Amino acid sequence: MTFKNPIFCAIDTTDVTRAQMLAHALAGSVGGLKLGLEYFNACGHEGYRAVAESGAPIFLDLKLHDIPNTVAGGIRAVLPLKPAIVNVHASGGKAMMQAAAKAASEAGSERPLVIGVTVLTSLDQHDLAATGIASTPRDQVRRLAALAAESGLDGVVCGSHEIEVLRQDLGAGFKLIVPGIRPAGSAINDQKRVMTPQEALALGADILVIGRPITEANDPLAAARGISTSLAA
Repeated sequence: MTFKNPIFCAIDTTDVTRAQMLAHALAGSVGGLKLGLEYFNACGHEGYRAVAESGAPIFLDLKLHDIPNTVAGGIRAVLPLKPAIVNVHASGGKAMMQAAAKAASEAGSERPLVIGVTVLTSLDQHDLAATGIASTPRDQVRRLAALAAESGLDGVVCGSHEIEVLRQDLGAGFKLIVPGIRPAGSAINDQKRVMTPQEALALGADILVIGRPITEANDPLAAARGISTSLAA
C-alpha cells in the first residue's frame, strides 16, 4: 500500500464535530489522517466513521499491547472500520506481533498495514534507563524493528533519527512511519527526537505524522498545503 502524499495529519481531540471539520478540510491536501487513543476512546466506532466520511485513509493509532490472543481480537474488532494502518507495540514480542498480522490478514484485500511501535519519540536514553533498558534509543529501535520485520509486520513507527539506519537494516519495502515531525520554526512540545519534513523524507521516511503544526494553525488547510508544497520543491 502506497500513499500519494506522505503527510498524515494527527487529529488529537475528543470533539467529533471538530475532528470531522478538520478531516473534510484537509482530506485533499494530506495523504491521510491519524486517529489515536484520545479520540477513539471518547468517540468510538461512530466517531471514527464520522471522520472516515472524508474519504482520507486513516491510521488508527491504538498501540495495542497485550497477550497475543487479546491483541488479535483487538485487531479483528476494528477491521470492519477498514483502517489503512493499525499498530501494536513491538515490545509485546514476536508471538503478539505474529498474531496481529494474522488477524489483519482476515480482511483479505482490505487488509490494513500492521505497524510496530518501537520507542516512543517522547523517550530519551535517561527515560529508557529508568525502565530497566540499558540500550540507547537507537539500538532499542533497531532491535525492535528487526523483530517486527521477522514477525511479519509491514513496518514500524520510529523516531526521525533512526530512519536512515532502519532503511539500511530492513530495505526499501519496509514502511517507516515517523512522528515528531516539526516544520522549521515549530515548537517541539513534548517530543524529544524531532526533524523537519524535508529532512525526514530525504532520509527515507514513508509517512510523516504531523499534528499540532497543522491542527493548531490559524488556517490548518494553508498549513498542510504549505508543508506539502515544501516537500515538492
